[in-house]
Amino acid sequence: MEASHMALSHNSFIRGFNSIYQQAPRIRVATDRSDFVGYCLAWVDCVDQHHHYEETEFFPALDKAAGKTGLMAGAVDQHAEFHDGLEKFRNYLKDKGAEFSAEELIAIMDSFSQHLHNHLKEEPPTIAELARFNTLDTPIDILAIAAAAGKKQVNLPFLFNTLPVFFLNMESVEFENGLWHNSFPPVNKPLKWLLTKGAPMWQGRYWRFASCTADGEFKQLEV
Repeated sequence: MEASHMALSHNSFIRGFNSIYQQAPRIRVATDRSDFVGYCLAWVDCVDQHHHYEETEFFPALDKAAGKTGLMAGAVDQHAEFHDGLEKFRNYLKDKGAEFSAEELIAIMDSFSQHLHNHLKEEPPTIAELARFNTLDTPIDILAIAAAAGKKQVNLPFLFNTLPVFFLNMESVEFENGLWHNSFPPVNKPLKWLLTKGAPMWQGRYWRFASCTADGEFKQLEV
């Protein structure tokens, strides 16, 4: 279950990347370009925060529960392979703003895309393989561990300025035949509404560049 949750999350990051890559060359109006930069920065902040959460909370908690060390060391090494590319992407957009060059932005994305994709593809199976450590002597409730670690990452600025890029690039209607559509994120209906529909009202002009609807369906890209 946690591997599927991770795959859902990683698919969102990939669709966010693709939505930036495809739309960047087609945006002409200055105000649209400014909003697009906000969208791009939210995406990179979301990816970066996700990996920070893993390294500081989720992975250490897994090690503790299993009584092992370095269970996810390979994933941490993979994070390092594209970290500088993400920082270059962020710093370029902060420096150029609406004056960004689509060609330059895409060149930066090309520089780290393969390392990022390899990691996003390989981590869910690695998570699934951790089941071998869930024994009678060391029972591991990985869903509870992930939930507890995740809650520590959410504050108001993150909720309204970053998290919408995550949920609005998450396709859940077709993924694994809709198995997780009504159960991920694992929260009650009012909170899910806040996460997927309420919070995105705050910076709505940013999120129009996302690839999915608040109901987890693919949609036509803005440009």
